[in-house]
Amino acid sequence: QVQLVESGGGLVQAGASLRLSCAVSGRIDSSYSMGWFRQAPGKEREFVAAISWSGRGTYYADSVKGRFAISRDNANDTMYLQMNSLTPEDTAVYYCVADHGPSVVAGTGRNWGQGTQVTVSS
Repeated sequence: QVQLVESGGGLVQAGASLRLSCAVSGRIDSSYSMGWFRQAPGKEREFVAAISWSGRGTYYADSVKGRFAISRDNANDTMYLQMNSLTPEDTAVYYCVADHGPSVVAGTGRNWGQGTQVTVSS
């Protein structure tokens, strides 16, 4: 079974940067895409970004495009989300997900981490 563990969240001020990591363990399909979702208190989970297995294909929500960058290091079984120019609207629990591409983008992926909290103050 695939296990995903997020890390790197924290409390920062508006305009700061954070880099989230998602460590992958267990058996994973080498063709799996991965992605990030986030959920703020009282709000639905929303898509943030996705990346293909090769790393050549990336997809971003409009709300983070130009500020966030998704990447992956398959040799180290880790996916990253570099977050720049953070605003209070980015405050949420961030979750990583792994599955075939269409399921990741649709939010129906079968493999999820437990999340890491990102809080942005102003």
